[in-house]
Amino acid sequence: MFSLRLPEADGGAGLGLPEAVLVFEEVGAALVPGPLVATHLAAGVVPGAATGETVVAAADGRLVEWLDAADVVLPGAEGAVALRSVDPLTPLHRVPAPARSDPVAVLLTAAEQLGTAGRVCGLAVQHARTREQFGQPIGAFQAVKHLCAQLLVRVEVARAAVYAAAVTADPVDIAAARLLADEAAVRGARDCLQVHGGMGFTWESEVHLHLKRAWVRAQRGGGSTESEELLAADLVGGAV
Repeated sequence: MFSLRLPEADGGAGLGLPEAVLVFEEVGAALVPGPLVATHLAAGVVPGAATGETVVAAADGRLVEWLDAADVVLPGAEGAVALRSVDPLTPLHRVPAPARSDPVAVLLTAAEQLGTAGRVCGLAVQHARTREQFGQPIGAFQAVKHLCAQLLVRVEVARAAVYAAAVTADPVDIAAARLLADEAAVRGARDCLQVHGGMGFTWESEVHLHLKRAWVRAQRGGGSTESEELLAADLVGGAV
């Protein structure tokens, strides 16, 4: 996974950004913990990162994920302060000054968010088909149908944007993809929780974990404000 985009001569798979996006989409759907994007980007630069033997964390925006578990922190995390993370599987620290966002890191985060969006869409539909109230599946009720339909629409719109950005690697395309993927993940997980009702908050359910992970990812570098400003600047420049 970490050496996916390294040349075969260097022990990698010799694949590209579109393939990495597909992998990180699946990783996001499976709630795999750890500083995965940072370690992937460090492959070929930091010894041991490509094989996963060296754990690399990144000061991405104002947050550092998995700081205490990392062997290497890029570009550095001086003055980091521990935070109480809403996601129990993602320990967080805050750093004083934000680092500049790497477009590839922004795109791979969008891919993880897309994976979460797809997963919660599937969970919501599955529950709506099997959970019964008043003698019929709750998916037969119009309000639940609308929630599930909106889930699917957000997933497919985000998927088109993320896949396209993986091909073009254009920063503006990546910014648009990130905004759509963040919305699909966060709103999708909230709607999935709504479909599940109170049981979605229990530890026996994975739904609330997807929502918490989506919230944390949305705070990484390249999130809403940064991507919105990039898109606005492109629109204004194009208009001039």
